[in-house]
Amino acid sequence: MVGTEVSLRIRREIRDGKFQVATTIILCLSVAFIVLVLGMIINDHLKRFMVYEDLSASSLNAFPPRVFPSPTRQTTLQEWILPSEVWHSMSDEEVMWRASMAPRIMEPPFNRTPKIAFMFLTRGRLPLAPLWEMFFEGNEGLFSIYLHTPPDSTYQPSESSLFYKRTIPSKSPSSPLSLSLFSLSKVIQKNLDELVQWGKSSMIDAERRLLANALLDFSNERFVLLSESCIPIFNFSTVYNYLINSNQSFLSAFDDPRPIGRGRYNRRMGPTIALRDWRKGSQWFEANRELALAIVSDVTYYPIFRNFCAPPCYMDEHYFPTLVTKVCPNLTSNQTVTWTDWSGGGSHPTMFKANDVSEGFLNRVRLGSNCTYNGEVSSVCYLFARKFHPNTLQPLLRIAPKLLGFHS
Repeated sequence: MVGTEVSLRIRREIRDGKFQVATTIILCLSVAFIVLVLGMIINDHLKRFMVYEDLSASSLNAFPPRVFPSPTRQTTLQEWILPSEVWHSMSDEEVMWRASMAPRIMEPPFNRTPKIAFMFLTRGRLPLAPLWEMFFEGNEGLFSIYLHTPPDSTYQPSESSLFYKRTIPSKSPSSPLSLSLFSLSKVIQKNLDELVQWGKSSMIDAERRLLANALLDFSNERFVLLSESCIPIFNFSTVYNYLINSNQSFLSAFDDPRPIGRGRYNRRMGPTIALRDWRKGSQWFEANRELALAIVSDVTYYPIFRNFCAPPCYMDEHYFPTLVTKVCPNLTSNQTVTWTDWSGGGSHPTMFKANDVSEGFLNRVRLGSNCTYNGEVSSVCYLFARKFHPNTLQPLLRIAPKLLGFHS
């Protein structure tokens, strides 16, 4: 009897010992995994922090820390409000706040030539950049370029390109030295949310970020949103005069009674946003400075869209049209200047390949429509077109000098 009890006790202790060993091993592996993940995150943030610190200390910083004027170095007004570089260390909140400022005295105390801000929202590289450089050539001082790429993109145009160093900060820098474990967990979740939300609120974040950065330059009067698949279909002079002399912006906003229009409205958006306010339109817009200021200054409607516009509701199709309808409907002509072919049906427009590009095709896009411009009927309705595959570059470069009047 005693022997049996001893035997059972020994077995139980062995079993408990194995369980404790297994538990210890699992715990150690879990801790090691957490440490590894945190180490990778800290290393990543440290690298980014060092890059931002280096950039902040260099001439790339468009907004250096305030330095009181010295007898040998005076800071001019133009240097404060006409930044020559696009990189800075401001967070999204800071750049939105600064961009929302507007002078009460409209006439600036210096000579200023109005410029058009061309804002490229891309997935990474810009395959049609040579065509755009041909478009811009000879018109320096009349345009600004802003490039928004994903945070993990390594794309950097060559030094000879007009797009070189025109990439804006795509998210806020932060120092890992000030991050607690809780903060790190929030960073992880934020990064995951950005991946999940791409095409939703993060798409709008990117567009507002582009607008805010372009607004920092007080010489920018018109703001055009473009993608890497967009092309110009008129020469620069035509585009510049068309936009600078327009009485309104070009942001489409219409009431669509179908399920893909009103059917996307969420009643929880009320009463701030009612069904009668709900609008739809093209993602690709052009805005004057007044409309751009209204967009970056919005703190009322954006949170509602972020919280309640989820698939099948798409913010890039509804937020700007609804916002403009609510706050400044008189500022837009309710049409876009970017031509897109939706005749094929489906959720994506036609993608044009090299074989599609011809003078006849481009002329139909350029002059095949009628619209209203400054109260008069015009055959020039679109200034840009999409979506063009990268392999269209060579035929476009061959046609552009003759058809579009670009410099060859």
